[in-house]
Amino acid sequence: MAQHDYDIANQTAAQFRSDLNDALEAIATNNSGTAVPATTYANQWFYDTDDQLLKIRKNSATDYLNVGYIDQTDGFEVLDDTKVVDTSGTQTGLIGDQAQGIWTTGTVTTESLVSPAKIKAAAEAFCLGSFNTTNQLFNHPSGLQLRFGTFSSTQDTAQAFTFTTAFSTACLVVVTSVGGVIASKTTTGFTFNRLNEYDNETVDYIALGH
Repeated sequence: MAQHDYDIANQTAAQFRSDLNDALEAIATNNSGTAVPATTYANQWFYDTDDQLLKIRKNSATDYLNVGYIDQTDGFEVLDDTKVVDTSGTQTGLIGDQAQGIWTTGTVTTESLVSPAKIKAAAEAFCLGSFNTTNQLFNHPSGLQLRFGTFSSTQDTAQAFTFTTAFSTACLVVVTSVGGVIASKTTTGFTFNRLNEYDNETVDYIALGH
């Protein structure tokens, strides 16, 4: 570890040699130390031995930028959220995390590292859709929607029933486990008139829409 101000003063030969060796050692060790050099220059390397970070000073010489982490066993390691850029500095990728929602949506074009868990979640969301028994729904990325549940038919005349979760645009068809007529249907529910031969019934239904 060595640092130097890189100002070789007028001095005796022995002192000059010692001063020059100190400057060369600072160069060889990337100005390493536990704190930034007392004298700094634009684009100066600095290896912080406390946090094991290799840094380089900005062109403006105002502060240092982190370049990488130096693991004393495994060597140079790339820092999380490091941008990948082309020769003009335009970002083309990212070495780091992106939110799971970005992978599920699948519209962001920035290349990056991704965990198997995020790939799995995105694939399931796209292929399997969203299934929720509490809200009694299934929504597929294609736009297809299902609503399902159970209701009690207590009279032979038409009764109105409400979906636990409304359709986004339209209800196309309702199928019931008991014979009857679907007199009307909307995004929020349907009207069911059971056949007269049935008494009070617990009816399962499934509805298809979008």
